[in-house]
Amino acid sequence: MNRESGLQLSAFKEPFLPTGLYTAKQVRELDKLAIDRVPIEGFALMKKAGRAAFRRLLRHWPEAGSLSVFCGGGNNGGDGLVIAGLAAQKGITVKLVLLAEASSLKGEAASAWQWLQQRNEFQSIDIETWPLSAELECDVIVDCLLGTGLTGKVRNKYAEAIDAINASGKPVFAVDIPSGLCSDTGRVLGSAVKAQRTITFIGLKQGLLTADAPDYVGGLEFDALDVPEAVFNEIEPGCLRADWKNFKTQLPRRNRNAHKGVYGRVLVVGGDYGMAGAALMAAEAVARAGAGLVYVATRPEHVAPFVARCPELMVRGIEEPQVLESLLENIDVIVIGPGLGQGAWGQQLFQLAMKKNKSMVIDADGLNILAALNITPRDNWILTPHPGEAARLLACSVNCIEKDRFRSVVDLQKKYGGSCILKGTGTLLAINQYKTELSDTTVWLANTGNPGMASGGMGDVLSGIIGGLLAQKGIDLSIVAPAAVTLHGEAANLASVSMGEYSLLASDVLNAIPLLLKDI
Repeated sequence: MNRESGLQLSAFKEPFLPTGLYTAKQVRELDKLAIDRVPIEGFALMKKAGRAAFRRLLRHWPEAGSLSVFCGGGNNGGDGLVIAGLAAQKGITVKLVLLAEASSLKGEAASAWQWLQQRNEFQSIDIETWPLSAELECDVIVDCLLGTGLTGKVRNKYAEAIDAINASGKPVFAVDIPSGLCSDTGRVLGSAVKAQRTITFIGLKQGLLTADAPDYVGGLEFDALDVPEAVFNEIEPGCLRADWKNFKTQLPRRNRNAHKGVYGRVLVVGGDYGMAGAALMAAEAVARAGAGLVYVATRPEHVAPFVARCPELMVRGIEEPQVLESLLENIDVIVIGPGLGQGAWGQQLFQLAMKKNKSMVIDADGLNILAALNITPRDNWILTPHPGEAARLLACSVNCIEKDRFRSVVDLQKKYGGSCILKGTGTLLAINQYKTELSDTTVWLANTGNPGMASGGMGDVLSGIIGGLLAQKGIDLSIVAPAAVTLHGEAANLASVSMGEYSLLASDVLNAIPLLLKDI
């Protein structure tokens, strides 16, 4: 319930989002192809967008009696002019707030202004230019200030208008993208509109699902505006959206004559003094993900507690690192880093593990040790850094990593080889040699999970899931990382239903994993 307007955001089932994600440049190319190939006139496509947006607005706020439509000088503003005309035709009170002179509009936006002027309802629309003469009085604000072409920082009256919208307390419906958000990176460019819902058109913008974006986009909807599939086949997506529902169907059913050897032997290395829980949770996650045999190399003091907690684990106390060598001989996958520490014990274990050239999942302190080494890229490992660890791996600042997460994950993969997972809101994955029917791009975005995952141990559980799937011979190696990341996020979503986000623990996610895998 919105305090100011008293309007309830109506329940509406989240629509399906497409797999392909695009940059702003690619979406402009899709627009041009649609106009040329369909064929359809540019303003006709704009009217389609305006009608689609207005229909969604009415579904979510069916009782809205008044709108304030904020329009900039580009085509996004043209969408707003169409929405204003349709709303006035419906008998809704409309205040049209223009941040550009009508005489300066060009192209489709100028056509939208002419179309609006020719409508009988034009006289009923209250038109104002910025700044406003009075406070906003409306049920819903429609944001059509700045579209996907924004690259620099929002300035002057546009920044003032965005601040006023956010301060109004009114529900906001953003058209195509919340103004001020970068459609390529998901970063806020100075200031951005905080929307309750956003509808985007033709190509789903990759920046709407990562970095700052989820705090500004609200509920995300998509409309292809009836652009035919042939148009999309001509433009490679910038990346692909990873969804657990899709990867769940790619995990194989188990044969009736299966035995534990088929599902792999995984060794978790870690759990230095004071950090035993990290290695224990990673090992439990390996088991819950379906690995056949799970071994743990940890401090001798941790053996008894580990076995008491999870007797299925085969735990070996390692005081002298050389003892690890015998354990490594018959292992298929090594998960190293959870609770490893960066002292002499952890460093020596890491060096021994690296010598065996086994398939590896490297997390936490394993990544910090790796960052300090001069390593040749390898194809048989999966790295799982958060932004701080990624900054150390690339010898740059965290701000540099977060400024463009898409570029950062690709840079990680190029430098280290294998597959790299850049954790965070809208986790990104750069996968080694992965092809799909849509694209041969190697970048995935997993828009799953929730803020409750911002707590200790979540990364340890993820590294264990990856290791558990990686060890199983029946699973296509190319889907291991995205399947693991989406399973992890969906398990967290499922656990949060009963636990909430404030109290969510990594162990709650562990307990939810079997509920998602039991139907395979």
